[in-house]
Amino acid sequence: MTSFGTRLSIAFRIALRELRGGLSGFYIFLACIALGTGAIAAVNSVSTAITNAISSEGRTLLAGDVRFELDNREATSDELAFLEGFGTVSVTTNLRSMARLPDGSDQSLVEIKAVDEAYPLYGRLIAAPDQPLSELLVADNGAYGAVVAPLLLERMNMRVGDELLVGNARFRINGTIVTEPDSISDGFGFAPRFLTSREGLFTSGLVATGSLVEHAYKIRYNEPAPTADAIRERAQAEHPTAGWSIRSSDRAAPALTENVERFSQFLTLVGLTALVVGGVGVANAVRAFLDSKRTVIATLKCVGAPASVVVMVYLIQITLVASVGILAGLVLGAIAPPIVANYLSGILPISAEATLYPRALLLAAVFGMLVTFAFAILPLGHARKVPATALFREQGFEASGLPSWPYLFAMALALGALAALAIFTSEQQRIATIFLAAMAAGFVLLRVVAMGIAWLAKRSPPIHSAALRLAVGNIHRPGALTPAVTLSLGLGLSLLVALALIDGNLRRELTGNLPERAPNFFFVDIQSGEIDGFRNLVEGMAPEGKLIEVPMLRGRIVELNGTDVAKVEVPPEGRWVLRGDRGLTYAKNIPENSTVTEGEWWADGYTGEPLVSFAEQEGRELGLKIGDTITINVLGRNITAKIANFRTVEWESLSMNFVMVFSPNTFAGAPHAWLATLIDQDATSAEEASILRSVTQQFPTITTVRVKDALDVVDRLVGQLATAIRAAAAIALIASVLVLSGALAAGNRARTHDAVILKTLGATRAMLIRAFTYEYMLLGAATALFALVAGGGIAWFVLSQIMKLPSNFLPDVAAMTLVIALVVTIGIGLAGTWRILGQKAAPVLREL
Repeated sequence: MTSFGTRLSIAFRIALRELRGGLSGFYIFLACIALGTGAIAAVNSVSTAITNAISSEGRTLLAGDVRFELDNREATSDELAFLEGFGTVSVTTNLRSMARLPDGSDQSLVEIKAVDEAYPLYGRLIAAPDQPLSELLVADNGAYGAVVAPLLLERMNMRVGDELLVGNARFRINGTIVTEPDSISDGFGFAPRFLTSREGLFTSGLVATGSLVEHAYKIRYNEPAPTADAIRERAQAEHPTAGWSIRSSDRAAPALTENVERFSQFLTLVGLTALVVGGVGVANAVRAFLDSKRTVIATLKCVGAPASVVVMVYLIQITLVASVGILAGLVLGAIAPPIVANYLSGILPISAEATLYPRALLLAAVFGMLVTFAFAILPLGHARKVPATALFREQGFEASGLPSWPYLFAMALALGALAALAIFTSEQQRIATIFLAAMAAGFVLLRVVAMGIAWLAKRSPPIHSAALRLAVGNIHRPGALTPAVTLSLGLGLSLLVALALIDGNLRRELTGNLPERAPNFFFVDIQSGEIDGFRNLVEGMAPEGKLIEVPMLRGRIVELNGTDVAKVEVPPEGRWVLRGDRGLTYAKNIPENSTVTEGEWWADGYTGEPLVSFAEQEGRELGLKIGDTITINVLGRNITAKIANFRTVEWESLSMNFVMVFSPNTFAGAPHAWLATLIDQDATSAEEASILRSVTQQFPTITTVRVKDALDVVDRLVGQLATAIRAAAAIALIASVLVLSGALAAGNRARTHDAVILKTLGATRAMLIRAFTYEYMLLGAATALFALVAGGGIAWFVLSQIMKLPSNFLPDVAAMTLVIALVVTIGIGLAGTWRILGQKAAPVLREL
């Protein structure tokens, strides 16, 4: 008996000899594998490049080795001495406020950053003109120096050398910011940067009790440098109630890192969708290739080659060709980071040099090989099962049924490994599992849809048109293209429809419905001594408007049920509540737009232990229940409150909503500022501008945020995000087109036979073209209808159940889907059919 090694050697030699003829028949195979592998490799390589840059350049991004952040208060002398014991300290203060022209003709919201002489401890702030920062921020003739983002000059029609008023101080613009080393670690800002000295900021009067101010103490270590963990332990032991947030340089921008990882996971799943859809193309390409090799397979069997050797020959060929496609995809993935670095160089310190990320490339390669094996095994099983005599008699694989159980088991094993790899390499395994389950359900559903289309076609009423009758017959006959077309286009189109509907509804909400329901203005940092005058001014200018005022504090959750939040396992969707400080308020009555769902609201005049009302969804995500306790740090003091009730919060209303609302006795006597909103749906743009100008001039320390301006910023960000997502979805659609091309190529031999026989019986080329056009049109329309229903269902679920937004059907999306489906199916179908119609009848008839 021939050993396995000998058989493998023989199969390998035969496989290499056959490949000398080139890769004809494998081009769609190569494209499908290269596209999916390249997408996964590129996404993961870019993600790794960004996260590595954040980690390796952490000192520059943080402008220090470690950062201690305090909200709404500065460090005490003891706390500052504690920090200085670790090394050189640089202090920066961040807040939002209004900058206005000296004549009061214009104003703009700005993100103020006030720095000291030591800033930055690492890296360098580059300005234009490129001068030392100390010179750019120097005070001269009563005006403090400042450098600003170029966008501010553009908005206010200013230039370098002009002056601005911020709060009660005057500032001269001495330059524009080119590169700010620690802008990422400071977090996302809605307004242009305004960088000045701490002396200038404190002169402005903006920093007062209750103001929304963030003080950051950045440290450059003395030698020997302590570890971040050691610093945290000492800080907790020596200053347990300080309430500061500590961030080390290896986690310089945790929110950005987390968002990059989440987005890359989503794009990886989309890339995996493209790869799995491409797997159908692999199956079609392998089936067509093996069908074209039926005489070679028959010859090998007739000269005594065992069926296992035949399978080995073509498995080796498929593996080698797949390796070429995977290699092409890995090349795309390897060159993606330097390309992206050119666009992000002004934001992130990503190196534009070519750097390989082995883990990302290896992951993509494994995905590619698993998909190849999973989808190629069935056609190989068919090649083994069909006898040589059947192959010599010009029979293909159409009627060969399922292969033997080892091939089915091997395919199931490969698909299981593929799913396991996708799930266990994902940070959010639950979402990955749901995504893969939905994709598997989509495959099954599309198969059922194909069967339904064929069933309806088979039971269609009598048709008088010969071309249309032939088209309908082609839809339900054995070996029809119906399953291939619905499966290849269905998933890609459904994904495109879902993303288009989500994007369209989100844009409509941001630009239409939401501004109509949202307040006109938010007024922040209203001091207690200003509240009466502010109220009189706004109510006088907007008598029909509704002014709502609430007390406002800032605090950080430090313990849940007595356990440090750093030691609590929290799911990703709930982490934002514990990250940084949160807005806090107290109230006698249930806030507007809220409904108590569990527990009871406290009685009027309640004087017992501190109580808190927690937002229901956020509380559930943190694993909280009625009676649990939370400890918050407010102004350096820890306060523990018991959860009295949960309530629903309509975040989408953009009204004043808080995760936590406390009983009034909790903060009795605590200094605080006020937050206010103005709702006046009948106010014109001119009236809003007048209110903004008057409030800014008469109360320069109050920060006024026009909601429509903030929504415009969000809309632009959503647009940029949607562009990236649509690009990813386009990859899946391109894979679908390739799969459809492969499916049509796989059925070309049967189509050739049909066309020759029909022409022999008197059918003209024009009639056959009409018949094929009708067939592709019907299949394309049916697939588009499925995509609209499936994609619409997905979009509805995401919008209404996850985002809690209204979901509307968009006719333009339906029209786009129908056009894409018809153009792709008819265009590719006729492109492949045109050559078939030119075949001579005699050679084909002789082979039948």
